[in-house]
Amino acid sequence: MAYALSAVILLLLFVLGALLRRIYAMRLERPAPGNAARDLSLKTTWNKFDELLTSLLAIHEIGIVDAGAIKKEDFYHTVVDCACDLISSPRGSLMVYDPKSDELRIVASRNISKEVAENTHIKPGLGIAGRAFQTGETIFVTDPQQNNQYKDYIGKEEQKDPFIAIPLKVKNKPFGVLNLHLSREKESFTDYDLKFLTLLAGETAITLENIKLYESLESFYLEMVQTLARVIDAKDSYTGDHAGRARLKARRLAQELHIPAQMQRYVEYAALLHDIGKIGVDGAILSKPGKLTQGEYDEIKKHPSIGYQILSPIHFLGPVAQMVLYHQEWFNGMGYPEGLKGEEIPLGARIVATIDAWDAMMSDRPYRKALSREIAESELTKGAGKQFDPQVVEAFLRLENADWPQTE
Repeated sequence: MAYALSAVILLLLFVLGALLRRIYAMRLERPAPGNAARDLSLKTTWNKFDELLTSLLAIHEIGIVDAGAIKKEDFYHTVVDCACDLISSPRGSLMVYDPKSDELRIVASRNISKEVAENTHIKPGLGIAGRAFQTGETIFVTDPQQNNQYKDYIGKEEQKDPFIAIPLKVKNKPFGVLNLHLSREKESFTDYDLKFLTLLAGETAITLENIKLYESLESFYLEMVQTLARVIDAKDSYTGDHAGRARLKARRLAQELHIPAQMQRYVEYAALLHDIGKIGVDGAILSKPGKLTQGEYDEIKKHPSIGYQILSPIHFLGPVAQMVLYHQEWFNGMGYPEGLKGEEIPLGARIVATIDAWDAMMSDRPYRKALSREIAESELTKGAGKQFDPQVVEAFLRLENADWPQTE
């Protein structure tokens, strides 16, 4: 619903923008004597509208394209910057309501002291921002120094200029307030300023709702993936918490290899789910203490394809399904199920293959005890360029020997 409304708003803006461009071009082609002031006004209006379009598109792209990659803190700062730039405001802040503390807090600001930003906590209904939040109505303060409620809200340095508090609402329910100060070169906010800021606030609310929906979806999928991983470990009892260990190392190794943030999540999920296809393999084969027959080995070799069939219908896990399918491919093309070689194998699958092999060597198996660290490292090194991607092996051993240092 939010996406549809956002798309309609942008479509209307594009149409209006195209019409204004055409009108403005016609005015320039046929200049009328004595209309210089009107032409200048038209040019100024179009420039402001163009700035609005740029700001809305920037915010819209975050919500629709980058919702899974951007941090909310970065989004908040983008909103404040767009709003300040749009009306040439020297100072502004974005406050978001925290239901746990029942307070509005500054989450992003421009040219407001750090001390003020960190220590400003407002209850709904109190102060100008609190009133705007509670009533859902825009409030304009012409003389902050004469407004006692405003003095309680912010520091002395920020009391000098008129400002406006605009509530941010989703489905008519406020969740925050955008505060912007008037430039000293301007006498007041214009009608265009108010209309443009209202549009900007509306797009901000819709975009933040999209981000929250994405985060909820991510949380749901992670819980689902973790549940599936526990099912795998229960099916293949000798592995213990194999999936959990693989997940943590996969995330850190993906960071080390500078994989984009969204792809890091997919690699993490693939590490959790790479053996999900073993659900379709006879448990007696998985726990057999002796050497497998060729027929039994052929059954186990089906688990990547079975895993792919389980995961591929879930649209969100499409990239994960590919990594699961190819995590038994060898770098030299001698693996299965398709005999892919080198860069043909998805990088996530190459990461999972390395981690999977290491964990297998370092764990007790039905047919042997765990290998020593020295032997496992030697085997992994010998397999680089044959079974494993050499760059992945190099990064993995670097992290393994450094005891897997964590990053943000």
